[in-house]
Amino acid sequence: MSEAVEGTAREDRFQPFFVTCAAGTELALKDELRELRLHKVRADRGGARFEGTIDHAFRACLHSRIGVRVLMPIARFPAPDGEALYAGTRDVEWERWLTPRHTLAVSAISKQSALTHTAFVAQKTKDAIVDRLRDHTGARPNVDREDPDVAIFVHIAKDEASVHLDVSGESLHRRGWRRAIGEAPLKETLAAAVLRLSGWDRERPLIDPTCGSGTIPIEADLWARDVAPGIARDRFGVERWASHDARERAAFRAMRDEARANERPSGPEILGLDVDPRAVSLAESNAKRAASRARFRRASLRDLALPRTPTELVANPPYGVRLDVRAFWDELAAIRPALRGHRLSLLLQAPPPEGLLPEPVASHRLFNGAIECRLLTWEC
Repeated sequence: MSEAVEGTAREDRFQPFFVTCAAGTELALKDELRELRLHKVRADRGGARFEGTIDHAFRACLHSRIGVRVLMPIARFPAPDGEALYAGTRDVEWERWLTPRHTLAVSAISKQSALTHTAFVAQKTKDAIVDRLRDHTGARPNVDREDPDVAIFVHIAKDEASVHLDVSGESLHRRGWRRAIGEAPLKETLAAAVLRLSGWDRERPLIDPTCGSGTIPIEADLWARDVAPGIARDRFGVERWASHDARERAAFRAMRDEARANERPSGPEILGLDVDPRAVSLAESNAKRAASRARFRRASLRDLALPRTPTELVANPPYGVRLDVRAFWDELAAIRPALRGHRLSLLLQAPPPEGLLPEPVASHRLFNGAIECRLLTWEC
């Protein structure tokens, strides 16, 4: 028999939520969620947990720059085999969140459990859900793996299943402004974490000398001006559930209105540079769609003329292609004297050449997709 997660009986009571993030950014996410006035926030592997109502979960969807998904756990139960998984899933009151008119999709992860085949876990979970709804309503909902009304995540660890609903729907890194993607783009959520972990105070000018499609400068500008990262989203996952009612619609509309009212019209000077004119064009197009005030121009790192004002340099320089990496360090060496008095943060796969820079004042282990990196910060 499945055990309902405490608090999920009513949406206006406090209940647990889990916000996922890129590996290595958990502490940055924890700090961000605390700034959003969420309750009992603590970092965990792969994300951060908090307690609150569905309104608090919507606030996280709207305002979290680092979080990838907001998940609401709804049930836990033993799942040593397929029959137990099916029975525990079928015992959940799915009719609270979806009807035969809704579409659904199920994703699964399994660790240290007898049920190792995640496709089987997802299929068995889906069967239990649609069978329960068929018995209660006489009809079955359809599956839509691309754009479901209700996305369900099943996590099995040590033969115990945890079932979650995805409050956010589409991944939160999709802000709504990116159309064309340059080579090896940095996800918006990781760029936001890099900016926070760099120690940038949001008042200093900021330059990204290898900006690519503009993710770091755009995220920096939107953060500096308090533009909610989810403000351009038409709707989040929770707004498609059967439980979404007039009270929630009014509350969510009020939060969106408040977010727009709190936007700042201007911020510090933010500039992105790249030697590739196609990258600069992509960055300018992305910035226009994001209503970002970041500026971009074609230039190399060697061409960089730093202002006298202390400036933050934050970049995800090229790695993997030997000639590109060597060219970057050669250009940085050429402007090394001009960096005095400024701060430099680089997301690197390999350390810089010995002797080029002083000891970093901060180091963070992050993952850009599957690539392990270090975010190093120097006071130059």
